[in-house]
Amino acid sequence: MTNVTKTFLPPLDEYNQILKQAWDAGWITNRGTLVLKLERELKDFLNVSNVIALTNGTLPLQIAIKALKLSGEIITTPFSYVATTSSIVWEGCEPVFVDIHPEFLTIDESRIEEAITPKTTAILATHVFGNPCAVEEIQTIAGKYGLKVIYDAAHAFGVTFKGKSIFEYGDVSTCSFHATKLFHTGEGGALFFRDDQMYETYFYHHNFGHKGKEDFQGVGINAKMSELQAAMGLAVLPYVPSLIDSRIKIVKHYHQELSQFNSIKIREGTKWNCSYFPILFESEAQLIESMKRLNGKGIYPRRYFYPSLNKLSYINYDPMFVSEDIASRILCLPIAHDLDMTVVDNICKWIKG
Repeated sequence: MTNVTKTFLPPLDEYNQILKQAWDAGWITNRGTLVLKLERELKDFLNVSNVIALTNGTLPLQIAIKALKLSGEIITTPFSYVATTSSIVWEGCEPVFVDIHPEFLTIDESRIEEAITPKTTAILATHVFGNPCAVEEIQTIAGKYGLKVIYDAAHAFGVTFKGKSIFEYGDVSTCSFHATKLFHTGEGGALFFRDDQMYETYFYHHNFGHKGKEDFQGVGINAKMSELQAAMGLAVLPYVPSLIDSRIKIVKHYHQELSQFNSIKIREGTKWNCSYFPILFESEAQLIESMKRLNGKGIYPRRYFYPSLNKLSYINYDPMFVSEDIASRILCLPIAHDLDMTVVDNICKWIKG
C-alpha cells in the first residue's frame, strides 16, 4: 500500500540515544533540555528570529489569534486544511473568505481589500503546499489598514522566499510538525515570529498563563511540547536536507511524466521544499475515476484540500468559485523519502489510463 505521504523515521538507536538524556534527567515535560535544544537548533537551521515549540500544529493558530487580541472578522482563505478556519471560529472570530489565485492556489491578494470592513482585524493566509503567499503585497495591505498578518505555514518548513525564511514574514507564522510532514516531532508544531517583545506574550499563552510558579499574567492553555516529541525532532532534523533532495527528484519525475496535467505554480523567488505534489484534472469525474483506478492498485492519493472551507456546515456559505472548482479537481499524489521510482512510473501510467 502506498499512501499520499509516509512518516520518515530516523534510526531507532539515534532516537533512543537522544531520548536517554530525558530518561537520565527524569524530566519528560515542562520544557526540559531537549525542547530547549530543539528550539535553538530550529532557530539556527531555519535562520529565524524566534521559535516556541508546541505540542501540535493547531494550537499555534489559536494562540496567535489570542495573543494578538483579535476580534471581529479575520480575512482568510477557503483553500486550506480545516484547522485554519476552525481556529478562527474557536477563538470567537468570524472568518471572511477571499477566493484564491487559480495558479498559485494561495489567497488572491488582489481581492483582499474589497473584503475589508471596519470589523476586520487580521489576515490569516496559508502558504499552500509550501508555496508562499504574495507576502509583500499582503503586508502592504495590512499596513494600510492596520491589520495583523498570520501565516498558516504548516507545509512550509524549510521554504525560503527571496533568500529569507518564509517564517520571517507577517506578524507570526505557525507550522505543523505532524508525523506526515517533511520535518516532524511525531505530533507537534511551533510559533515563529520576529518581534522580540511578543515572546513573553506567546510564551505565557502556551504555558497556562504562568508568571513564575505562583502567579499568572493572563489566560493560557497547555500547549507545551514534551521531551519525547523534542527527541524525535532532534533525531529527524539532520536528515531534512536529504529528505528534500529525494522529494525534488520525485517531483521532477512527476512533472516530466504528467506534463499534460496542471500543477501548482511556485511563486518566483521561492526555494520550495516539495512538500506535496498536486495535479489538477479537467473534471471531478475524471479525478474520481483515476482515484478508483489507483486505489485498486494499492495507491492512495488524497483530495487535498477538499472540500473548499466556505462549504463547512458551521460557516455561512459564500460562493468561492475558484476555490470550489480547484478543490473539486485537485489530487495530491504520493511523495515520500523512499518512494521507488518504479512506483512513481506506475502511478503516472495508471493516472493516464
